[in-house]
Amino acid sequence: MLNDATGFKKIYLAVGTTDLRKGIDGLAAIVKFQFNLDPYDKNTLCLFCGKKPDRIKGLIWEGDGFLLLYKRINIGTFKWPRLLNEAVEIAGEQYNLLMHGFEIIARRPIVELENPPKAM
Repeated sequence: MLNDATGFKKIYLAVGTTDLRKGIDGLAAIVKFQFNLDPYDKNTLCLFCGKKPDRIKGLIWEGDGFLLLYKRINIGTFKWPRLLNEAVEIAGEQYNLLMHGFEIIARRPIVELENPPKAM
């Protein structure tokens, strides 16, 4: 289920570190009160990562109840963005890259120089 993004209307990453000991109610409270999102938005996946980047939890409302997903990979880690403490919406392509171990939010993004140096 977590290997591809098919069937999800929206995907949010809880950027930073989340206490993965939390269950459905605790994670839904984070979605509602910390990120100001609706945890009851059907087919919207919210992903959380703890201190260890080899495991994540997902929370999704299916219309009749919550589904709590937990994934721990054996080899490698998720390249989870840790700099901010907010929810970031990602596209399906970014989700697939994240699930394959790629970094989707650059720590030091490349920016265009407004005043490039004239001499080389």
